[in-house]
Amino acid sequence: MIFLQLFITFFLIGLFGFGGGYGMLSLIQGEVVHHWNWMTTSEFTDIVAISQMTPGPIGINSATYCGYTAVHNAGMGNLLAIAGSLTATFALVLPSLILMILISKMFLKYMKTQTVQSVFAGLRPAVVGLLGAATLLLVTPENFSTPETNPWQFWISVALFMATFVGTMFLKINPIRMILYSAFAGLVLLY
Repeated sequence: MIFLQLFITFFLIGLFGFGGGYGMLSLIQGEVVHHWNWMTTSEFTDIVAISQMTPGPIGINSATYCGYTAVHNAGMGNLLAIAGSLTATFALVLPSLILMILISKMFLKYMKTQTVQSVFAGLRPAVVGLLGAATLLLVTPENFSTPETNPWQFWISVALFMATFVGTMFLKINPIRMILYSAFAGLVLLY
């Protein structure tokens, strides 16, 4: 049953997840953490971190890890968990594959029309909203702690967040370098 739920969930995320992998993160989190309770917010945050550090698109990597974790947390063992990761990954990619095959010729033919341009103009703000939602959904006590629980971890987390934002946005530091710097700072300051 969990495999069918995984397939339907990730198929729908793949169908409605405009904006690429980062735009899908809030949809994925809403489904796997809040709707189906397949994992905790902390586990999902770990999945996002691993997905960013491994090669490939973050949405597909997240689906792969979420499928594995969901089946593994259901107590079905590692072999079936691998089948869960394959199910989630295939389901996420399938809508794009189908749609690209169906519309590739029509897209090239009608790309310059006003209707198509208007559709893309309407999608752009929605994509920015999804990216913002993905960011805000990860700002949780599990990731940042709280000033009452652990003030040191909270303020270090806020400082790392701000430094990463300034470093990538204004100083144009490579995001991979920022991830490595933040990991090192977290290791030194929070261990």
